[in-house]
Amino acid sequence: MKKELIRIEHVTKDFRDSNRRRVRAVDDLSLSIYEGETFGLVGESGCGKSTTGNLLVRLLKANQGKIFYKGTEISGISEREFAKYRREIQMVFQDPYGSINPRKKIGWLLEEPLKIHRKDLSAEERRRMAERMLEVVGLDKSFGRRYPKALSGGQRQRVSIALALILNPSFVVADEPVSALDVSIQAQILNLLASLKKEFSLTLLFISHDLNVVSYLSDRIGIMYLGNLVEVGRVELIERGAAHPYTRALFSASERESGRGPDEPVLTGDVPSPSDPPAGCPFHTRCPYCQEVCRREKPVLREIEEGWSAACHFPFSVELP
Repeated sequence: MKKELIRIEHVTKDFRDSNRRRVRAVDDLSLSIYEGETFGLVGESGCGKSTTGNLLVRLLKANQGKIFYKGTEISGISEREFAKYRREIQMVFQDPYGSINPRKKIGWLLEEPLKIHRKDLSAEERRRMAERMLEVVGLDKSFGRRYPKALSGGQRQRVSIALALILNPSFVVADEPVSALDVSIQAQILNLLASLKKEFSLTLLFISHDLNVVSYLSDRIGIMYLGNLVEVGRVELIERGAAHPYTRALFSASERESGRGPDEPVLTGDVPSPSDPPAGCPFHTRCPYCQEVCRREKPVLREIEEGWSAACHFPFSVELP
């Protein structure tokens, strides 16, 4: 029986754009993430996936809805009350250049969370833990004496991962952790995350715009479009034949980029503005198979089979070329 670690219930997050118009980044999102799994969240830029990750680590607060961690609601509690969960819920950011304080040595950066959350440790114990964590992410202890500017992008991202793991968390949000890196380095970081997940018994939310990357690392994947979760399920089920036309379009685009798919585009038009979303199905303005009901009624996530759901009025009704 899978044990739920994170539960998101009807969460909505709005922002205001430069014209003071409401922008709905996350729209009535409900989702569960289970202990020990890697859940991949994928979609185009601006779909709300990074906002979702920021909501889970409390960098943002939801306008509506609830977020639960190990059965306890954490979305409605104060910052003081949430402090005890900080060591259990951590994040690896997209930009290894912007997420690390450039004025501090790596060793200092790794020891600082221990000073705050592990007051039982001596200075020597903190130093040894920092050196050990550097070794865990593939760097030797000499890196503790270096400044971030002396490191390559891949090395900085390894430090970012070490910072996220130094407090031995249960849940880690990895927000586009390889998108800023060279392709030659990306596979190394992905393999590192996969091995650390097992070593530290982590539950991981992996956020990316690259469906191939997400499928490689994840046990289940969720597809987001315009702030909505349109499909969610086990990787092997969705890879076998995605139910939602947007998911099929993403797979087709990934195959085309790798030279295995058709040259022609499978979608036309741009993503609608989050400040003026369409009525009905959020995807209907770009869906080549849109019908009248799609323009009128917004579909809800419906279970196709155990562990697999899609928000589409006509799942599997057509296949993309």
